[in-house]
Amino acid sequence: MPRRSNASPPEKSEYADIRFTEVTPATRVSFETLFEQPGAPKYCWCMAWRHAGREHIQNDEKKRRMMALIDAGTPVGILAHIDGKAVAWCSVAPRETYRKLSRQQDDAETGVWSIVCFYVPRALRGGGLASALLDAAIEHAFTKGARVIEAYPVDEASPSYRFMGFRDMFAARGFNETGMAGSRRYVMRLEH
Repeated sequence: MPRRSNASPPEKSEYADIRFTEVTPATRVSFETLFEQPGAPKYCWCMAWRHAGREHIQNDEKKRRMMALIDAGTPVGILAHIDGKAVAWCSVAPRETYRKLSRQQDDAETGVWSIVCFYVPRALRGGGLASALLDAAIEHAFTKGARVIEAYPVDEASPSYRFMGFRDMFAARGFNETGMAGSRRYVMRLEH
């Protein structure tokens, strides 16, 4: 279990346990089930920042491309499970598995993992689940060999890109701001 922060759920919560798993061919069904629930991001299948080209593709094609990545063993992210059910998601993977995420990105740099997306259902927001997901994503990336973790969060007042997380949540875990990606997204990094 990753370390807890003040923004994480308390040890004794209304849920029996929070468990985190990597999305793999073996856990792909849980990922699909989560994304196909009402209100889930089945419109994107977390392909917005992946190498999908600039063409507009339909939702079923986005799903097909994500499932192909998972089936090929490409790291795509982690799931949060409560009481045995997948309830939330964080896209955390080697930066080279995404398209260019900022103008300042040095593609020659190795060992960089990126955190680009969180999905927490509306009914579970505000209870620290995103913070717990972030803690688990950090632990996951470093365990998998990341030298640096890069994220692109926004301020809480931002009208867009809120799915990328909030700047203060990353700063509280030691991420340092290194620039901007567009007009709203900060580039923040944490070194191992």
